[in-house]
Amino acid sequence: MFPFQKKKHNIRSEQEVLVPVDSADADAVTVAIGNLGPDAKKLRADNMAAKGDEDKLSIQQLEKDLRKSKDDLHKEKAVKRKLYSSLVKLATELKTTKNQVGELQDQQNYASRTWYEGGMWREPSLLPGLAAQPFDGPPTRSVRDAVSLSDLFLDLVVVTAFTRVGIAVTNRGTIDGPVLAYFALFWNIWGKESSYTTRFDSTDLSAQVESLLTCFAVLFGSLSTTAEGFGSSSSRRIMMMAAFVSILHFLLHVRIFYWFRNAMPDSVQENARKYAVFITATNFLESIVWLIGILVLPLDSPYRWIVFVLGILLGFKVPKAYLSNDFHAARSKRGVLFILLLGFLLQSVVIAASSFFDYISPTLEQYMFLGGACFLLYLIKLLYVDDSYSIDPQDHALLINQVAGFFFSVGQFVLLLSTTVLGAGLDLLTHSYLAAIASLPDNARNLVCGGFAGVIVSIALIKSMHIRRVPNNPHHQRLFLMAYGSQTIVLLGISYVSIRMCYSPDGYLSYIMKDEITMLFFLCGAAFLLLMMSWLDEGVELSLYGSATNASEYRVHPFGLWWCLKPAYEGPTVAEMAEAAPVTDQRLAQLSPLLGSSVQSLQSMRSMRNIRYNSISGDVTAQAEV
Repeated sequence: MFPFQKKKHNIRSEQEVLVPVDSADADAVTVAIGNLGPDAKKLRADNMAAKGDEDKLSIQQLEKDLRKSKDDLHKEKAVKRKLYSSLVKLATELKTTKNQVGELQDQQNYASRTWYEGGMWREPSLLPGLAAQPFDGPPTRSVRDAVSLSDLFLDLVVVTAFTRVGIAVTNRGTIDGPVLAYFALFWNIWGKESSYTTRFDSTDLSAQVESLLTCFAVLFGSLSTTAEGFGSSSSRRIMMMAAFVSILHFLLHVRIFYWFRNAMPDSVQENARKYAVFITATNFLESIVWLIGILVLPLDSPYRWIVFVLGILLGFKVPKAYLSNDFHAARSKRGVLFILLLGFLLQSVVIAASSFFDYISPTLEQYMFLGGACFLLYLIKLLYVDDSYSIDPQDHALLINQVAGFFFSVGQFVLLLSTTVLGAGLDLLTHSYLAAIASLPDNARNLVCGGFAGVIVSIALIKSMHIRRVPNNPHHQRLFLMAYGSQTIVLLGISYVSIRMCYSPDGYLSYIMKDEITMLFFLCGAAFLLLMMSWLDEGVELSLYGSATNASEYRVHPFGLWWCLKPAYEGPTVAEMAEAAPVTDQRLAQLSPLLGSSVQSLQSMRSMRNIRYNSISGDVTAQAEV
């Protein structure tokens, strides 16, 4: 820094400025200042103080402007980050749509082609929706019909077998080992057919012949479900049915293995080959087990039940074994099977009542009884988990991991079995009511109440296996958790009362169990209350967000009741994708060429921000040095 001297102008006191002088004159300037009078020294001190105040105010103003500029930059950065995340999401959706164009075209061609195109005995092929679908990725929605007419016919045959098991339950008044085994065998056979038709093309003649032979086997086997015990000749015929179906699927998947034997590694065809090997091995072992039970073990052997247990375990299909299926078609098939079962049960109730109404005219109370039975089945239909639209595919139990998928399948089995038992109890209840029996039969009471308790508990188990999502807002999160807690409390209470009605209907329960129509109306009321409570979380969502589309933007925090509800595959979120490359503009251009102008805008905005920030920082630095 240079020493300063005063340069005087015509107006001494107001027009003085400081100019730099050489260091050789510093001593002379100091002597000259010392020779000034007291007034001049005071005037100079005042001028220096005023100048210092002005400099301080100027620096404070600059600091204030700098803070404001920093706040503006933070706000601008937040807006740009949000814009960047939106652009990443848009680019990802564009890329996904671009990749799915060819796949959707293949599905459309598959849905519109004739069944004999490519040959009646053509080679096995994967469904178009699976050809581009990764094993652990989100499922794609197909454009073809989820349930074909051939599949629907097989469902009718399987439901007929279920109702035959229900007739056995009606005759015995209880559930025993053979009933469970026969029902599980029919369910396994339906699972085998569903597993094949949701992965491979089933329109060729070979698959149609196999489906027809399976229908014959199930139909003939259902005629032998009413015999008691595993030591009867009827149980041997059931074994023959199971062995025949397992051999059919063994041959079917050997053909698939032969066709995909030269598949490229790490491809969906390679997964199809591994899946064919797994299914071929399990069906081969299952057929061996059934043949041992048929040819080796005599009818009076005490170990025949072991044959059924091993055969059922080998026939159970592990979820997501090597090859994903058409997820949307699979859950549509489950829904169709359950609705058909409810329809058959309602038909059996009407048939039981028709034998009485052929001789007497129905009264108003009898109409109310039949209406109550129909209303109960309809409420169960509403309680059933229609997960086609309410659950996102990535939150479904079958796509979370194999453990959750296993318990989901167990819940489906228990639901179908409990519904069949409920239908058998309704048959007995209808007969006892129209026959005007003095007291309510114990077997009818136990079957109806036990079947109803099994239905609502299995539906609750199926619902609980899905991942639910709650908002990050603590207040909104508490509302959803309170809704789930209320649903659980009501479910446990009604289940407890239903089970108590089976074994010890004393106290206030004795009034409910005094006759058939009172018990039926009580179950209808309990089912209606459960239905209202099951809609509680949807009501909270509607009151907070107005629509499911808006709710999906806020309900992002996963929430599960069980330890197994941890996704085996977790794709990156939009925020993670944005944070992964916050300054790499080329990433957006790679995601989609349509974002080129947006990338350039971001680059220009970023350069302007840097210029502005650097200019402000430079000005403040210069002033601080002065």
